[in-house]
Amino acid sequence: MTRDQAIEILHAHMQNANLRRHCYAVGFALRALAERLGGNPDEWEILGILHDADWEETKNTPEKHTIQTLEWLKELGIREGPLVHAFMSHNNKLTGLRELEGNMDWALETVDELTGFIVAVTLVRPEKRLEAVSVESVLKKWKTKEFAKAVDRSQITQCEEKLGIPLNEFIQITLTAMQEHHVELGL
Repeated sequence: MTRDQAIEILHAHMQNANLRRHCYAVGFALRALAERLGGNPDEWEILGILHDADWEETKNTPEKHTIQTLEWLKELGIREGPLVHAFMSHNNKLTGLRELEGNMDWALETVDELTGFIVAVTLVRPEKRLEAVSVESVLKKWKTKEFAKAVDRSQITQCEEKLGIPLNEFIQITLTAMQEHHVELGL
């Protein structure tokens, strides 16, 4: 599967521009993490692009989230491999398809929430631009529990144990990836 095919699937099934941008952000961050962790950057970016592609269709039945995407992959002849395995672990708490294991699974698990947190930090800044955000400004908001309180910070901090990346570095990798693509992210 190519990045263009992943974008095509995303756009066919997700109309909300902000949700699309979230998927792009996760894709950009996963590409950077793949480069840091020795993964396949193209495959990891595709995972990020498609990780929530079925959300608009499954939001009222969250236990089906990712299962629909797996069906779309099957229709394209993609039935096994790292991408399929990673999708099976995403939303595992509700689907029970497969436990998280390996860097690709854990990178998605930990970075998914972080990209949203970084967007929240960006949007409260006067300039509302990613370029104005630093690791320090993210960490400052991190300590304010009422800020973006829906973000599961413990999910993000698993980057240290599961990926061997200190939180500060993890934030820097993700932030830099997002800043490099600020135009596509609208920030």
